[in-house]
Amino acid sequence: MGEAIGSMLASAVGIAISPLPLVAVILMLTTPRGRTNGMAFTAGWVGALALVVGLVVAVGSGLEGDGDTSTGPQWLKLALGVVFLLLALRQWRNRPRGGQQAPPPKWMRAMDRFTPSKAAALAVVLVAANPKNLALALGGAASIASSPAGAGAKAVASALMVLIGSLCTLLPLGVYLLGGERAARVLDSWKNWMSLHNAAIMATILLALGAKYIGDALGGPL
Repeated sequence: MGEAIGSMLASAVGIAISPLPLVAVILMLTTPRGRTNGMAFTAGWVGALALVVGLVVAVGSGLEGDGDTSTGPQWLKLALGVVFLLLALRQWRNRPRGGQQAPPPKWMRAMDRFTPSKAAALAVVLVAANPKNLALALGGAASIASSPAGAGAKAVASALMVLIGSLCTLLPLGVYLLGGERAARVLDSWKNWMSLHNAAIMATILLALGAKYIGDALGGPL
């Protein structure tokens, strides 16, 4: 079990510090429907991430058990390693200069009009259609699938990956629900810090993950 958990930790942390879902849920919590939209967004994020991770682990574990196609997860790791390196380069080149913050996406300005269903749908899009988050989810799930752990251990590792990767939504929601009067100040400071520093952090993590996945793929059967 330890190998299955250890292999996905970096990817899960990379998802957890992704700025878009964190900023999105914090902004939602400040709207008139903040509580319901925040909970809907968090539920959509957890559900979409669980679906992606579960499918990849199930399919990848099946390929590992097939002697004719057992190299599938290794090729996926190699491809994702290259994707991570390209994403790291793009993240670094597009980083804000001089302490400036990156301009927010247009959909952030329409959050006052969001319904719970739109909030949940946005979370699904940020998991499945955002290249960085999707690549991190696929990479972590592929690492779990290719580990020698049993089915039960892989299920536990998958659940932990979803939990860790969802901290970007669970923590802000928890602070909002339980933080009282300090919640707004705490969440605003998180949002500002992530907006300022996330590009450099994500570029470093993506670079490290790219090297790791390419190394793991080349070290296994291709």
